[in-house]
Amino acid sequence: MDEKKPSRLYFIGKKEDLIQAKRTTVTLDGRDVLIIYHQRTFYAMDLQCYHAGSTLETGDIEEINNKLCIVCPKHKYKITLAEGEGLYKAKNPTEAVPTLRWYSKGIKQRVHKVTEVDEDIFVTLSTCPGWIESDYYQSEKGRAELRKAQESEDGEEYVNADEDV
Repeated sequence: MDEKKPSRLYFIGKKEDLIQAKRTTVTLDGRDVLIIYHQRTFYAMDLQCYHAGSTLETGDIEEINNKLCIVCPKHKYKITLAEGEGLYKAKNPTEAVPTLRWYSKGIKQRVHKVTEVDEDIFVTLSTCPGWIESDYYQSEKGRAELRKAQESEDGEEYVNADEDV
């Protein structure tokens, strides 16, 4: 993100419309953002998963270690809604009795601030300095990779549609 750019409130929509929609995707200043309404709270984050660029729009929401997470539908990566933290479950082999538990990978997904003003919902894009992994899929190189993958998938669907069953 360009930290020198001033923060700006982007109007997303009316609160009631966004509550009914539950999930909305928008492009703000060239950045694809997913807005989620869950348990009476709005969240906003980059649309594509930091891991491989799959859309998070249809991801399930789960509570993990008292944190609400979206689960990437493609590879099942868990990302906290509020912080964009990547979570994974593993055993620590140095423990006397290794037990599966949740660990943090750190912040992987860029999250954005949601503000409500008089029943209108606004998003302010994150100005958090430094590189966050989901930034890749907001770059030209990342977008080109996503287009190429989509074209490849579309071609496979087309070929499969012509096969005899």
